[in-house]
Amino acid sequence: MSLEPEAAPPDSKISADDGRRYWSAVDADVSGMLGGFPAVSRIDLRGSRSFLAKLGLGRTKAVKAVNRALEGGAGIGRVTQGLLLDVAEAVDVVEPIARFTAALEGRPGVGRVYHLGLEEWRPEPEEGTVVYDLVWNQWCLGHLTDQQLGAYLRRCGAALSRGEDGKVKGVIVVKENMSTSGEDLFDETDSSVTRQDSTFRRIFEEAGLRIIKTELQHGFPAELYPVRMYALKPRDV
Repeated sequence: MSLEPEAAPPDSKISADDGRRYWSAVDADVSGMLGGFPAVSRIDLRGSRSFLAKLGLGRTKAVKAVNRALEGGAGIGRVTQGLLLDVAEAVDVVEPIARFTAALEGRPGVGRVYHLGLEEWRPEPEEGTVVYDLVWNQWCLGHLTDQQLGAYLRRCGAALSRGEDGKVKGVIVVKENMSTSGEDLFDETDSSVTRQDSTFRRIFEEAGLRIIKTELQHGFPAELYPVRMYALKPRDV
């Protein structure tokens, strides 16, 4: 009796080159970034701002709670300009498509612009170390394989700031679409994977991270995937 070969896991089909070809043809505007649903941007940013406030990372009067932030997969900087620069003194961005970040170059508050994929990004040493109070990742992690995502999150965890007591102060936020089909789903259009909540939790665990807060984004059209936010810190602190 012959056995059917096991199907390849969805993330094994991801191609960075195919993904970048897709995004290279997308308009460098909010509609392009949001797949033709620009109206959700305000709702999205409001939900993200509320989530950060619950983590103590909002803005009190003129005081910004975050010294330095990083946005992974920043695109045109929709989140950097619409949220992160309001709560952070400086924001570094990682985005492989150079034309997307043109509007961010030289903007007050924008620091380093890394034209790299997240799988290639490494924190640069600055006086021995680079630290972030916040690392924001939204609608971009589906372009990484499970292994790449785990490695990237470990690098993010190692780059988080610490308080005077030596404990990790910085936070990683992941905000991504959720598969509700009982399995991770590969999309050949942009060569990405939409993961289940359980897959994310497994990867976080394997990356040595713990969830300190999580909630669903509310207010999106019913035809869109559910979107969940996770706040993460290294597990051993």
